[in-house]
Amino acid sequence: MSEGIIIKKDYEIPYIRMASKIVAQTLEYLEPYIKPGISTLELDRIAEDFILSKGGKPAFKGYTISDGKNILKYNHTICASVNEVVIHGVPSSEVILKEGDIISIDVGVIYSNYYGDAARTYLVGQVPEIKKKLSDVTREALYEAIKVCRVGNRIGDISNAIYYYVKKHGFDVIRGYTGHGVGKYLHEAPPIPNYPSSSGPFLRKGMTIAIEPMVVSGNFKVRVLSDGWSVVTIDGKPSAHWEHTILITDGEPEILSLP
Repeated sequence: MSEGIIIKKDYEIPYIRMASKIVAQTLEYLEPYIKPGISTLELDRIAEDFILSKGGKPAFKGYTISDGKNILKYNHTICASVNEVVIHGVPSSEVILKEGDIISIDVGVIYSNYYGDAARTYLVGQVPEIKKKLSDVTREALYEAIKVCRVGNRIGDISNAIYYYVKKHGFDVIRGYTGHGVGKYLHEAPPIPNYPSSSGPFLRKGMTIAIEPMVVSGNFKVRVLSDGWSVVTIDGKPSAHWEHTILITDGEPEILSLP
């Protein structure tokens, strides 16, 4: 076994499956609210209320990181990333959705001390064709990656599937942020890059992993805003983010984060 990778026991899988199901239900529940005039803070409130009603707890709320100088605490249920914000967008009453936006919402849920994680990109009303194509390609790249999630393949096979599909369609992926193992903890080994890398560890039955292409329509370089969380494209061009939690089995991979 590769160091740090947690192979889940049979009795643990139902809890991860349930956490992931609540994530998927939350993303589905939010869809009719994604329209011009709503703030990302209101979407955050709606998501938290729904998760609690299903017996889950928000996994992101209270999550901490270090920026090298300070410990930063995340105080929200979702990450709400609009247009050029790729990931980790902080919900705000001042960020109001408007016609033509795209918004990526990332949700994590704890259920009986186990975690699920998923994200999707929504179109706000009528959007420019480039934004629709960007979201479509990101989602398709995710499913191309899921196809190779079989015992005996490597993490690098997932990375290559995402990267080459995205590049074939004229987009790019950001560096420095990756998918990850998930289940007993929100973030586990192994990291799962969306760009070509070394072959990485072998996939084994019982691994639960979060695959998440983060795709940009322009330059792949990003920066972090002064809030310490929001990752944005340096050229201001739009981005998209799709994610599923996957279980590696003896056969076809199981997508746990389906409603």
